Amino acid sequence: MQKVVATVARLLESSVTLCVAILVLDVLWGVISRFVLAEPSRWTEELAQYLLMWVALLGAAVGFQRGQHLGLDYFVQKMPVEVRSLVGVFGQICIIAFASLAMIWGGYVLVSETLKSGQVTPALEIHMGWVYLAVPISGVAIAFFSFARALELIGIAQPKIAETNELEG
Repeated sequence: MQKVVATVARLLESSVTLCVAILVLDVLWGVISRFVLAEPSRWTEELAQYLLMWVALLGAAVGFQRGQHLGLDYFVQKMPVEVRSLVGVFGQICIIAFASLAMIWGGYVLVSETLKSGQVTPALEIHMGWVYLAVPISGVAIAFFSFARALELIGIAQPKIAETNELEG
């Protein structure tokens, strides 16, 4: 399971890196076209907004997989190890529920409705559904990482080395 998780994480990290690189080049071109060429490009600002959205959502999934999101674990650390695992599994179930309902299902509805409506971006003229596709993709990744973490907590999957020490407290 860890190999699959690592592969998905690397794919997401590569996607975020590519989006950031394109974002930097896009903003750089926007500055050059506006202040050097005195002919502002009409699409750079729009592309930057949509790339930033993709970076934020895919980056949230990467951060979740790495355990870098803010967490309040003071009370959990005071619990016995067995209870910690149960609380951890419950937390992962809540995360899976949120990711499934809000991000995957809600994102699917958002993408499908905007594709049906034919709504396109003003400057780039691409369907808004493709822009919003970052929401369900991020939701699938977060739900997948949370499922893998829940399997680790209940002992079905081998935990990562760093997390093994964390559970022993």
